[in-house]
Amino acid sequence: MYVKEVSVQNQVGLHARPATFFIQKANEYKSSIWVEKEDRRVNAKSLLGVLSLGIMGGTPIRIIADGSDEQQAVDSLVKLVESGFKG
Repeated sequence: MYVKEVSVQNQVGLHARPATFFIQKANEYKSSIWVEKEDRRVNAKSLLGVLSLGIMGGTPIRIIADGSDEQQAVDSLVKLVESGFKG
């Protein structure tokens, strides 16, 4: 299991478009991946799950992965969040 915390950089947070980019990136990996905000954890490969967290700009989230490519998965998702979802 590999975990990193990151603050969402873009002002609008993880609404539909950035969430779609996030899920597409998560789906490139074999590992199970979750996003955690406060005490709620959802599947990072689920659009409804990610949107249900209501992540706003400036919110700290944890990205957690478990599997053969867990470190690459978390690191690439953290990089995407830090870039403001600019790829």
